[in-house]
Amino acid sequence: MTFTVKALQKTGPDAPFEVRTIERRDPRPDDVVIAIKAAGICHSDIHTIRQEWGPVTYPLAVGHEIAGVVEAVGSGVTAFAVGDRVGVGCLVNSCGECAECLDDQEQSCLNGNVGTYASTDVDGTITQGGYSEKVVVNERFVVRIPDALPFDVAAPLLCAGITTYSPLARWDVAPGDKVAVLGLGGLGHMGVQIAKARGADVTVLSRSLKKEQAALELGADRVLATSEEGFFAAHKREFDLILNTVSAEVNLDAYLRLLKPRGVMACVGAPPQAMSLRIGSLIGGRKVLTGSDIGGIAETQEMLDFCAQHGLAARIEKIGVDAVDDAYERVIAGDVQFRFVIDTATFADAEPVA
Repeated sequence: MTFTVKALQKTGPDAPFEVRTIERRDPRPDDVVIAIKAAGICHSDIHTIRQEWGPVTYPLAVGHEIAGVVEAVGSGVTAFAVGDRVGVGCLVNSCGECAECLDDQEQSCLNGNVGTYASTDVDGTITQGGYSEKVVVNERFVVRIPDALPFDVAAPLLCAGITTYSPLARWDVAPGDKVAVLGLGGLGHMGVQIAKARGADVTVLSRSLKKEQAALELGADRVLATSEEGFFAAHKREFDLILNTVSAEVNLDAYLRLLKPRGVMACVGAPPQAMSLRIGSLIGGRKVLTGSDIGGIAETQEMLDFCAQHGLAARIEKIGVDAVDDAYERVIAGDVQFRFVIDTATFADAEPVA
């Protein structure tokens, strides 16, 4: 059995968004029904729905930064109750049995996890994401949003927050560490806040000083312009960790020279092009070049609790369902500080086309 809700979908990669009626499954014993209050816009949404990462099935609703309230629970759910403040990130299921799942690393499920959108769900349907009034999710993939975090600023934490928190935790960034955050966008602005809250000395690396004031307000200790003559020589062997948040090609060899011996460059952006690297850049100083995507569900909850404890939140611009097409163009142009969030209450006044 199913029930209908409104959702914002595209019917093709170049089609505009439309408010349409979609089917959500009635909750199974282990399901939670969430009334969505806010849905963040991630660059991954844009790549996916425009088929820049491969073909998808239309019509499709994207969105994997979901914050809302539990509206109903299945008969076997024990962890959540109606009225709880909850969130859903990039995953809605996994096998739960493989070594990765048993290690709370569901994002690396060896049998293939189920993404919040554009994935084949357990019932054979294509998952529809958070640009919607409601969503139905297995309780194992629901996290609690602390009372200290408003829904609108919490939503982006379900992707941008965990994406930057995970490598900073994995490499145990601690007081006194010198951390450089490369790029001050939707990911970078969270990386700055989290690294600073962990006690690090935080430097933002950007091509220019255009975002210097914003970076300092977020907690950065300084901003350096990488385009300045002699930059890489002047800052050689300066940082313990570089968090690379940009989704564009960078000179890996040059940035690795900024690391101290045994330093780490963690890449969380996803540039479309391949990048070259001299292995000697790693061998000299025994440096580490690593990648990181999101985190598991337990770590996502840890991140939310950390942000609430330290007063961290995404900096957002809230929009209605009628403004998402324009928001996509602005994201691509870099014209947002720092995340767009859809106010799902605006679905109430939208007439669905189907």
